[in-house]
Amino acid sequence: MLDAAFISHAILWLIGAMTLGAIVTTAGALFAMGRSGYRKD
Repeated sequence: MLDAAFISHAILWLIGAMTLGAIVTTAGALFAMGRSGYRKD
C-alpha cells in the first residue's frame, strides 16, 4: 500500500494543507494588525 505514488501524493497534500493554513494565518494576522490601529482602548 505504501508505494512511491501514494507517498508522493500524501506529501503533496500535506504541503498543500500547510500552505493553506499559512495563507489563512497570515491573512488573519494582517487583518488583526490593521484593525488594531483604529481601536480606541
